Formats: sequence, structure tokens, C-alpha cells
Amino acid sequence: MEKAMIALAAAFAVAVLLGPVLIAGLRVLKFGQTIRDDGPKRHLLKSGTPTMGGVIFLLPFVLASLLLTDRSPVVMLFVGTVLLFGLIGFVDDGIIVMLHRSLGLTAKQKLLLQFVFAFGFIYLAEQLLGRGTDLIFPVTGYKWELGWVYYPLLATYMVFIVNAVNLTDGLDGLAGGISFLVLLGYLLICLTASLQPPLPGLDYQMLAMTAAALAGGLLGFLLFNKYPAKVFMGDTGSLALGAAVFALAILTKTEVVFVLLGLVYIVEALSVVIQVTSFKLFGRRVFKMSPLHHHFEMCGWSEVRIVRSFWAAAALFVLLGLLLLAIS
Repeated sequence: MEKAMIALAAAFAVAVLLGPVLIAGLRVLKFGQTIRDDGPKRHLLKSGTPTMGGVIFLLPFVLASLLLTDRSPVVMLFVGTVLLFGLIGFVDDGIIVMLHRSLGLTAKQKLLLQFVFAFGFIYLAEQLLGRGTDLIFPVTGYKWELGWVYYPLLATYMVFIVNAVNLTDGLDGLAGGISFLVLLGYLLICLTASLQPPLPGLDYQMLAMTAAALAGGLLGFLLFNKYPAKVFMGDTGSLALGAAVFALAILTKTEVVFVLLGLVYIVEALSVVIQVTSFKLFGRRVFKMSPLHHHFEMCGWSEVRIVRSFWAAAALFVLLGLLLLAIS
């Protein structure tokens, strides 16, 4: 517990100190966000706000993980996976800001890279920990053995969550705040498990420290990303966060419970799927705009109200997920 809190505090302090410097640098380089024309009109006022701000929490996360943990193969696999997904976003953001476009890499390019990295992480995690290829259902303890199907299925699940987090990142502080709550949930899961490890092969205390480091860096970033945002995390941050939260789910064998822990992400992504499917099949839109947070904007809700409501929902789902694990 004490070591995890040190990692959290250290990463938070570094993010707070680095934030103003990095934001100033992004402004000098004119790495500003290009706003889509088909989004809510009031978002056009945010055009030019520095993006690629995910570096503000990723750098403290990496430093704390390298300096404060034992740098075990599992820890390095986790850190490396987060950075690889962040790199996809960094390249994507770089194309956008340098070429002054609203879109960077093509969808096919991003999905291909995400599937390769997701499959690689899942395979290496299973090889390192020897957990098997099953999914564990809470309360009942039922284990669904998937065999070789486990790898493509979990890779698809991971890519879905990564992009769901990316879709959630549409309002100041929204994805960052929700992800901070999910990371706190996994910090508690790891700290509790470290007292009596339920699964062999994993040092839960070290994993708790890496989760705490990312949570601390993210909390520092939120000081600059809250409304009105001085910086956006960009795909650099959102893809890295999506990879981080689901990698934690895989390492702790809580992939099934993650449906509850990350339910806000999932609902945001499904709102887009429903909207696109309905329009293509029936020529009608279910929501005024998707993802779901934009629907509430079009209904007249203020940005702050939407963000706080989604934070509250995320906190509730995380608590319910933790309760489900506690009674299992």
C-alpha cells in the first residue's frame, strides 16, 4: 500500500511540474487540435488547443515504473504495451497536427497495429504467467475454457476497449476522469490480491505500483485537461489508457468483470455502433449525435454537467465491479 501511494504521488508531482512546460512546448510547435466540422458547433472554439498531451501522464508513468518497481518481465510487458499503443496514437496525432487534418492514420492502419500489439501482449502474458486460456466468471467461479480461440477473442476485446476509450475522449476531462476511476479500481484489486494472491506467477504489489503510477500521472494531467482544457490527451493518451486498463484486466484475470468496471466506455462505443447501424439499415438516427456524450450536448446539457454525470456513473460501476469481486 505504502509503495503504491509513493508511486502515485511521485507520478502526480512529475506530471504537475512537466505539464506547463510541455503545454508551452506544444504551443510553440503549433501542435494544436483540428476540430471536426461535423461535431457540436461549440467545439470549434477549442480549435488550436494543444494536443498530444498524453505525454504528460505517460512520461511520469514510465519513470515511476522503471525507478520504483522491480522491472520484472510482467511489469515491463505492461509498460511496453501501454507505450506501443501510445505510439500508434502519437503517430496519428503527429499526422493530424503537422498536416493540419482532422484525421491521421487510416482506420485500417490503426486497427492492424492494434491487433498485432494486442495479440502479442495476450500471448506473452499467458506465456509468462501460465494462467491458461479460460475466462473466469465472478460469484460462480465458473471457468470457460476457450483454447486457441482465447487469443483472437481477447485481442478483439482489447482492441474494442482501446477504441471505446478513444471515443470517450470527446469532452474536457471525460476520458481522463473515467480512466482514473477505473485505474483506482484496479489499484484496489491488486492491493487486495497482494495480501493473498489468488493466482500464481504475478507480483500484485508491483502491478499495483504501475497502476498507481499511471493513475497519479493521469490525475496530474487532469489539472490541465479539466474544463476549460489547456491541453488534450489526443490519441497518444487515449489509446495508451485503453491498452492500460484492459491489460490490467487480462493480467488480473478480470476480463469478465471488466464489462462492469469499464461499462461507460462500452456504452459510449455501442452508441456509435447503434447509430451507424440504424442509419445504414433504416435511414434513421437513434441519437441526436454519437458517441453518447455528444447526444447530451445536443440536448442542451453543459459540458461540465455531462462530464460529472459520466464520472458519477463510472464511479458507481467501478464500485459494483469491486463488490462483485469481493463476494466471489
